[in-house]
Amino acid sequence: MGSLTATAVKAAKAAGRYGDGDGLYLIVGKTGSRSWMVRVQKDGRRRDIGLGSAKKVSLALARERAAKARSEIEAGIDPVASRRKSAGIPTFREAAALVYAEQRKAWKNQKHNNQWISSLEAYAFPAIGDRAVNQIDGPAVRDVLAAIWLTKHETATRVRQRINTILDWSVAKGYRDAPLAMSVINKSLPKLPKGHKKHFAAMPYADVPAFMGQLQEKNSIGALALRAIILTAARSGEIRLATWDEIDFEAAIWTIPAERMKAGREHIVPLSKAALEIFQAAKGHRIAGSDFVFQGTKKGKPLSDMTLTKILRSSDLPFTVHGFRSSFRDWVGEETSFAGDVAEMALAHTIANKTEAAYRRGSMMSKRVVLMYNWADYCAQKPSNVVNLVA
Repeated sequence: MGSLTATAVKAAKAAGRYGDGDGLYLIVGKTGSRSWMVRVQKDGRRRDIGLGSAKKVSLALARERAAKARSEIEAGIDPVASRRKSAGIPTFREAAALVYAEQRKAWKNQKHNNQWISSLEAYAFPAIGDRAVNQIDGPAVRDVLAAIWLTKHETATRVRQRINTILDWSVAKGYRDAPLAMSVINKSLPKLPKGHKKHFAAMPYADVPAFMGQLQEKNSIGALALRAIILTAARSGEIRLATWDEIDFEAAIWTIPAERMKAGREHIVPLSKAALEIFQAAKGHRIAGSDFVFQGTKKGKPLSDMTLTKILRSSDLPFTVHGFRSSFRDWVGEETSFAGDVAEMALAHTIANKTEAAYRRGSMMSKRVVLMYNWADYCAQKPSNVVNLVA
């Protein structure tokens, strides 16, 4: 018989590990949680295998499960995978797919929709994707985040939130006994250096004309899309997912439906002559059967965000595609007499102040038309010292 008794198991209250022998332990957490674990070793590799909550698993049953786990390990069978298959507990990868399918219908931001799974595929799945959700612990998640915490901080914070959402869902579904102690994980991550900025890196507006001149020499669909983003001050996803029925060439407007806008409201963009010419040029890249103005390499798929980013990275430029919205906003504030309200409407920004929002009911279309034509004229300038921004 082992060292523990049923009475001793019930009496164990202090946090710690209580051994029964042959690698079987009762684990009492700081919060009072109690669970069984067996430690096994083969070929120099040690594994700790959970056997269930002490509330549901008796000492006798824990001993049976521990003996079975040891036998399976000796026979070359993975007891965790075997138990997960019989219990129907999903892997982290499988749980992520289920959470994504449930929640994506409520997301209005298509870019967020696309990045939700792709960020996990890139940074979480390689390390914890094939683990059962009830076997994912704090140290494993901490290591996933620490690898990109300083170099890709914005991405790391999103990955953290998504991992936490999936594991919370697993608790609600009964696949895990408890959520992660995220506060402990957060405290263990490296401190950000002083002066760290979370803003999107923006090209100085003074350099935009030279950049546009270089882009104009290219006839690729990616270069056209990037020029369209700059001239319309639109978000990347709004341009990449634009369809031909949204463009009114006669009225010179682009109507973005509410479901594709971050604020959830329809947005009308006045198109300057230069912007219209870009949309006209995009017709030359049109593929039969596709409604996207800026078609990607795969039929029926829009241009990827990475295609646009690559244009900047290929020239070692430290800017982001989204940052051109800031370039536009800085130009309006420093080089024009247009009111800030007009620029904010052009950017489709939500007004936090409800009182101010109530007074700003119009779209300021006439002023925005003039603003976008002025911006297009500025972007078309040819500075005397043209910087070779694009290879």
